[in-house]
Amino acid sequence: MTALVDGWTMTRRNMAHVVRAPEEIVIYFSLPIMFVLVFGYVFGSGMAVPGGGNYREYLLPGIFVMTMLYGLGATANAVALDVNRGVVDRFRSMPVARSALLTGRSGADLMRALLEMSTLVVCGLLVGWRWRDGVVDALVAVGLILLLRVALTWMGIYMGLVVPNPDVVPIIVFPLAFPLTAISNVFVAPDLMPGWLGAISAWNPLSATVAASRELFGNPSAGGDSWVAQHPLLLAVTWPVVLIAVFAPLAVRRYRRLSR
Repeated sequence: MTALVDGWTMTRRNMAHVVRAPEEIVIYFSLPIMFVLVFGYVFGSGMAVPGGGNYREYLLPGIFVMTMLYGLGATANAVALDVNRGVVDRFRSMPVARSALLTGRSGADLMRALLEMSTLVVCGLLVGWRWRDGVVDALVAVGLILLLRVALTWMGIYMGLVVPNPDVVPIIVFPLAFPLTAISNVFVAPDLMPGWLGAISAWNPLSATVAASRELFGNPSAGGDSWVAQHPLLLAVTWPVVLIAVFAPLAVRRYRRLSR
C-alpha cells in the first residue's frame, strides 16, 4: 500500500511538471498534427491504399502510434533531468518506496498518453477519420496503442538512466525513432515497398500495433497473405510484452546501481 501511495504521489508530481511546461506538449503535438495535414491533404491524393479506401482513414491509426513512439523522447529527457539534477538521489535518501520513482514516471506517461490520444482522436474526427466497428473494438484498439506506450515508457526510463546528461537524449532518440517510423506501415503499406524492406516493415513492432488498430477501428488496412499480416492482434500484444520484459528489469537494475 505504501508503494502504491508513493507511486501515485510521484505520478502527480510528474504531471504537475507537464502542466507547468505546456511548451513540451505543443512541441510533441505539433509533429503528428503536421503529418496529418501534410500526408493527408498534400500527399494523400497520390498515396495508394491496397484494396482501396480513404487514405486519411488509413493514416490516422499510424499517427496515433507514431505519437506514442515520439513520447519516448519526453520520458527519457525527464528521467535524465531528474538524475542529472540530483532529484533521484534526493528521493532515494527519503523514506519513499524505492519503486515509486519508476512507477510514478510510468503512470504519468500513461496519463499523458491518454491526453495525447484524446486530442488526436478529436483532430482525426475533424479531418474525416471515423471508427467503423463499434465502441468496444475502438476501445480495444486504444488499449493496444496504450500498451505499446507503456513498453516505450520503460525503454525511455532505461535510456534516461544510462545517458550521461539530458543533451544526449535527442541525439539517440531521433536516429532511433525516425527509421522505426519510416520503415513501417504508418504511411505506406509494406506490400508497396521492395521485398526485403517490406519484410522488415511488416515485422516492425509499430506495424503490428498500427495494423491491429486499423482492423479494430474498421479503417482500410494493408492486408497481405503473410503470417505477419494475418496475425496483427497477436503481434500487437506480443511485441509490447517482450519490450516490457526486456527493458523494465534493465531499468530497475540500472536504477538500483545509481551512485548514492
